[in-house]
Amino acid sequence: MELGIGMFGDNHYDKDGKPQAPGLRLQELIEEIKLMDEVGLDFFGIGEHHRPDYAVSAPEIILAAAANVTKNIKLGSAVSVLSSSDPVKLYQNFATIDLLTNGRAELVAGRGSFIESFPLFGYNLQDYDDLFEEKLELLLKINNENPINWKGKFRPALKDQEVWPRAVNDHLNIWVAVGGTPESVLRAGRHGLPVIFAIIGGNPVQFKQLFDYYRKVYDHYGHDKEKLQVGGSTYACIVWGQQSANCR
Repeated sequence: MELGIGMFGDNHYDKDGKPQAPGLRLQELIEEIKLMDEVGLDFFGIGEHHRPDYAVSAPEIILAAAANVTKNIKLGSAVSVLSSSDPVKLYQNFATIDLLTNGRAELVAGRGSFIESFPLFGYNLQDYDDLFEEKLELLLKINNENPINWKGKFRPALKDQEVWPRAVNDHLNIWVAVGGTPESVLRAGRHGLPVIFAIIGGNPVQFKQLFDYYRKVYDHYGHDKEKLQVGGSTYACIVWGQQSANCR
């Protein structure tokens, strides 16, 4: 089992309701990640938001800065909003972090907690499900093949296209974050991807049936049982590792 902390980079406000300077909050984040590494936590994750109450819109930049002040802790997104991102650029950014950290990068792909990134980057919310499905397929193809040939609905086709740089050992660790819908669990299990359950409210025990469903789907598609990884996150912390656990 691995333990970690996930953050959204919340902006702090003083007693008069005045927000903290974003630059100061970002500098604090780097110091906090450095401390997490020093005390021996296994994972740090930072979310992607495009709102005034959060300081981080580009997790990759924070993680790249953290790479220079850490030695052991895994650095990942929590989450990267895949539906409104370009999978090619997303892979390149995290492969770069993986190289900087000698293999400590973790890309956690999800739909996100908010929807502001869709109009910001020109996507239609009516395509919510199709966007995620198509972009996940492309992201995984990039991770497994080079060069690649690909054609989809929401992005220009790629023909014999090479994507550089490549992650350490030509493999980037990609997780899928799910909020509790069986459809999302099915997708992760079908692809054989490690899954992180976002336990936003309620008793974590209530998610056990989804953990069990994931294992059933994972086994059904014949994936290597030795590589099965699941995790659960709450507002307090993240549990990351081979088996699920309650976060207390």
